[in-house]
Order: sequence, then structure tokens, then C-alpha cells
Amino acid sequence: MSAAAPTPQSLAAEISALRPRMESVSRAIHARPELKFEEVHAQEVLTGWLAEAGFTVKAPVGGVGTAFVAVHEGSAPGPYVAVLAEYDALPGIGHGCGHNLIAAGGAAAAIAAVRALPEHPGTIAVIGTPGEEMGGAGKIRLAEAGVFEGVDAAVMFHPADRSLTTRHGLAAAHLRVAFSGVSAHAAKSPWEGRSALAAAQLFLNALDAMRQFMPPTARIHGIVTDGGQAPNVVPAHAAVDLYVRDRTAASAEALVARVHRAAHGVAMATETEAEVSETGPMYADRRNNTVLAERFGETVRALGLDIVPGDPATPAGSSDIGNLSQLLPVIHPYVQIAATGTPSHSEAMREAAVTALAHDRTAIAATGLARVVSDLVADPEFLAAARADFEGAGRGAGRGAGQGA
Repeated sequence: MSAAAPTPQSLAAEISALRPRMESVSRAIHARPELKFEEVHAQEVLTGWLAEAGFTVKAPVGGVGTAFVAVHEGSAPGPYVAVLAEYDALPGIGHGCGHNLIAAGGAAAAIAAVRALPEHPGTIAVIGTPGEEMGGAGKIRLAEAGVFEGVDAAVMFHPADRSLTTRHGLAAAHLRVAFSGVSAHAAKSPWEGRSALAAAQLFLNALDAMRQFMPPTARIHGIVTDGGQAPNVVPAHAAVDLYVRDRTAASAEALVARVHRAAHGVAMATETEAEVSETGPMYADRRNNTVLAERFGETVRALGLDIVPGDPATPAGSSDIGNLSQLLPVIHPYVQIAATGTPSHSEAMREAAVTALAHDRTAIAATGLARVVSDLVADPEFLAAARADFEGAGRGAGRGAGQGA
């Protein structure tokens, strides 16, 4: 390793000094949850801190109003390494996914790397990637707009109920199945109508009937988003929003084809019309860079965090980080902030995301990310190893960041 690379101890000291501001930023974002592409307050809090720390901030970027890029240019040409920040919340739950910690910890990691290595070569950046939840596909939109062009590697962490250096993420298609029928008076002349709601109900039953004949890795789940307006009117319109997931984008797409057939079969049975559309691009399955993940793991273990690789048979959910992982080396480790078994996307996880333990663990994670970032810009051999791992994993594992379902 290059002698210029900072030690884990020096990075931990920088994070310790940044801890009060990191925690205040986290709490500010947690207290004002904002849904996808509405994260105005979170963007202001993060970019304000990064600008004070000497980063050059550009916002918005990539045609996404709440996205940003904050860069710290080095003293010489070199790699471009980005820390990713997510900061959108969930409807009705708030920060039940802990994005307040991802954002504050990511910003702290980048600032610490710059402080510990002020004459670093290359570029150290924080890229604000809003709209990860609810199929917003913020990273995909930014990649399509060229925001990630020239980025050599990207890192982030995710809070969870366990600590894992790597974890497989499922591919996910985001669909809406809309049925159109004929309205009629539900008491006086229901036979004159054709119920779109009946079609939606039958469609959900058809999905349930499919489950026995889907791979055990597959997941299909949805909600009725439109079921009519009045109980005495045969609904002419109904809609189901659903996610179709599996281990790879190819296998998820095969299930999407079956969903299309089920929808149109139901439409025939109920004499309605079915239209299947995307509510967001396909989230690709995740490729974890083991070289970067091992460096992260080595660092946080030295700080007392028990962390292991995840079991490939027990994947996480889905994220647009999967699409980015098809384009460049990335890591997305998980750091425990709550009791084992605490579900993500829950009120319990939301409350855990603002505790002292959560901020203690975020400081550890930020140190791990800072180590990876500083080593990537300071050590050409480490960057080469990460690139080799990425190339060796193959580029065809999933769809690229600029492709939808």
C-alpha cells in the first residue's frame, strides 16, 4: 500500500471529530421524512455540510431536482471514487429503512477521507441519489443522465438487524396492472356492468395460484391501488401495483411475462380490458465487489464490529444499487443497528435508526467506507484488484443501469 494512504486509526479519529455533526444531520433528516424526489430538506442539510467541508457542490444534477454531486478535487490526477447517499423515506413509516444514517454516515466518510488525506490524488465525491424507495430508481436516472461517467468505484452502507459485508439483492420489476370495465348501478342493473374490481380480485387470486409453480427464490407482492369510488357503482376502473422479484433480472423478466398472461387471461374471463405498465425501471440483481467488501470488513472488525459475508441463499430486498453494480465496482454492506429480527421498513426500524447505538454503528461504518475510499485513491494496486474482481464477475449478470424492464 502507498505510504500516503491514511491508517484506519487516523480515519477513526477524523470520524470521531465529525461525530457531533454527523449525528445532528442524521437526526435532522430523520425528523423530517421526505418521500422520493421530495427530499428538499435532506438535500439542503447534506450539501450545506459538504460545502462547509470544502467540497464543490452541484445541485440539482441529472435532471433530478433533489440529487446532487459534491466533489473534492485532489492535488494530482487519479481515480474518481464516490460515496453514495440515500435520503428518501417511506410513506406512512418515515425512515424505517434508516436512510438518515446512510446519508449522514456517507457524508462523514467522504469528509474524513479528505481530512486524513488532504493532498489525495483524483476525486473524492458524495453523490446524492434520491428516490431509492418505491421504485423511484434515482441511481438509474442519474446513470442514464451520465452522472456516473468516469466514476471508478462507489461505496455505501445500509443499516440492518445484522452486520454483513456482502448480501445478494434481488432483481425487481415494478408493475401496474390496470383493468377497465363498464360501470352500472350495482343494485338496479349490475348485469349491464363489467367489474374492473372483480378482475383485480381474480388477478390477485391468479397470482396466488401461480406461487406453487414459481421458483422458491421468487417473490410477487402487490396492493390494490384503485378499487372503485362508490359501493353502489360497478367499478369501471381498478388497478393493482405489484413488485415481481427473483435472483436475476432474467428470471424476474420471465415471471413478468407470466404476470402479463395472467392479467390478460383474467380480462377475458371478466370481459374487461387489462393494461400492464411499469411504474419504474427494473432493479437489477446486485454484484458485490469482494475486494472492496473485504477491506471494509477488515476495518470495521478492528473497531469491534462482528461482521461476516451474507448467505447467498438469504437475499435482501431490491435496490437500484444493483443496476449501478453492473457498471462499476460497488459495495453495499449492512451494519447492525437494531436487535436481530427487527424487520426493515417497519416502525421498529424507524425508531432504531435514531438511537445512540445506531449512531455508534454509523460511525464505525463511516470509518470503514473512508478506509475503502482513501485506499482506492491512494493505492493503484488496490484499485486494480477491485477492477479485476469486477471484470472477473462478468458484466452480463443483470441489466445495466440505463435499462428498464
